[in-house]
Amino acid sequence: MCGGHGTRLGGETEKPLREVAGRPMVDRVLDALAESRIEATHAVVSPHATRTRDHLADRSTDSPSLSVVDAPGNGYVADLRYAMETVGADGADGADGADGAGGGPLLTVAADLPLLNGAAVNAVLDAARAADGDALTVCVPAARKRELGVSADATTEIGGREVVPAGINVVGGGAGDGGEDGATDDSDAGAVHLTDDARLAVNVNYPSDVRVAERLLERDSGRHHTDR
Repeated sequence: MCGGHGTRLGGETEKPLREVAGRPMVDRVLDALAESRIEATHAVVSPHATRTRDHLADRSTDSPSLSVVDAPGNGYVADLRYAMETVGADGADGADGADGAGGGPLLTVAADLPLLNGAAVNAVLDAARAADGDALTVCVPAARKRELGVSADATTEIGGREVVPAGINVVGGGAGDGGEDGATDDSDAGAVHLTDDARLAVNVNYPSDVRVAERLLERDSGRHHTDR
């Protein structure tokens, strides 16, 4: 999902194109999906993010597994439903990365998760498979987000804990779809996967979130070089 303008981030850059450590967030998310077991990706754009659409159209020419879905721009939920109907019409890739029947479960990802990587995506797919259902809502404890120093908007309570939807979910063909921050309607939420994983906890909504994401990416990069 990459059709938002991102007014909370400020500036003229559309949210999906906002650079984190020198790379647009949407490219980081697409790279993570390409590293995962997902076989095809559909970038859902809108008239509110025309430069993002152009950027993704250019990228799709070199990426046969990537297609662009032009949603009407009527809000996150409406655009997601539109995309699900469009993609499901001729058989979408299921949440396990294999070809699924039209209307089967789909993985949905917001474009504001710059720490995401293939292993984190696969962990969500594994959690959905273990839950044995058509829907999985991924949430992060609000305390974890505050510990990391990132914004914790759109909190809700599950099992007595304050949590925040992570922006990556598995939704069924007939399930209620996530809101702007990835929340799912209570009636169709299915299983809930609660995680402290920073790769799923850092959503970029404000300039301060960009700084935190860049700090964590730099730390992880340094750790990787040290390990090698």
